[in-house]
Amino acid sequence: MITAISMPGNQELIVIVLIILIFFGAKKIPELARGIGKGIREFKKGLHDVHTEITAEDDEKSKSNTKVADKYDRTPDQDTDKKA
Repeated sequence: MITAISMPGNQELIVIVLIILIFFGAKKIPELARGIGKGIREFKKGLHDVHTEITAEDDEKSKSNTKVADKYDRTPDQDTDKKA
C-alpha cells in the first residue's frame, strides 16, 4: 500500500530543529543560514541571467525574421523607390 507523504507537523518540526541545534550548535546555525542564503541568491541570479539571455536571443531572431519578411513582402515598385 502506498501512502502520501505530507508536510511534517508542529511536533516533527520541533524535533528536527532540536536535532539540528544539537548536531551543529547554536554558533554554526547563523553561518549555515548565510551560506544557504548566498546559494539561493546565486541560483536566482543564474536563473535571471539565463532568462535574459534567452529573451535576447528570441528578440534577435524575431528582428532578423522581420527583416527577411520585409524583404520578400516588397513589390518591385517599392524597391526602386528606395534606390532612387
